[in-house]
Amino acid sequence: MTSLHPLLEPALDRLPERPPVHLLTRHSVREASTSGFADYRLQLTDEGVALAEHWGARLSRPVTCFTSSPVPRCLDTARAMQRGARAQGLIRDELEVREARVLVEPGSYVQDVNEAGPAFFRLGAVDFINHHLNEGIRGVLSPADGRDQLIRHMLEYEPEAGSLAVHVTHDTILAAFVAGLHEHARIEEDDWPWMMEGVWLWRTEDHLHWIWRGVAASRPLEHVLVS
Repeated sequence: MTSLHPLLEPALDRLPERPPVHLLTRHSVREASTSGFADYRLQLTDEGVALAEHWGARLSRPVTCFTSSPVPRCLDTARAMQRGARAQGLIRDELEVREARVLVEPGSYVQDVNEAGPAFFRLGAVDFINHHLNEGIRGVLSPADGRDQLIRHMLEYEPEAGSLAVHVTHDTILAAFVAGLHEHARIEEDDWPWMMEGVWLWRTEDHLHWIWRGVAASRPLEHVLVS
């Protein structure tokens, strides 16, 4: 079975006990694309479903919220994680997976797919993100504005104290969000999120904290929110 990123699960032991925590994650393993671009029709493979269930069972803290991109492979990832978490007693009550447009494009970053789409197909995913981080792309929110929307979405679905909220999204959104958190001007192929990889986030009174690939960081909330 395809493995989780080796630095993803160890971060569980570094999360704070009481503050509510969020996991913004890419969906699980999907069917291969024949065109080089993953359209919304591509489904999870059986391996992808099994990986998501396995990961859900390993979360080691109560899960009180699931939100997901409405694209089927994201919804199926959330539902598989939910089954795994429930089997381990991490979900106490019936828990609905809530669809969220901000977790798909157009949504958090892309606002006009007719303007942004041609640039994506011309540049490819990594160069598209790098143009977004530097020159900007027509039809796409700035890195700060897109980051702001995603943070506000997660804060809107803040889980209970000591518990976890899971938000299932896509690789492009996760890549842009993590780069924006770190204020990076460029990413490389090695920075691209693995299937089922995610960033852990929580807030204290005036700071946002996160762990990405084993590296912990934080910034004042006023610096990561636009207003």
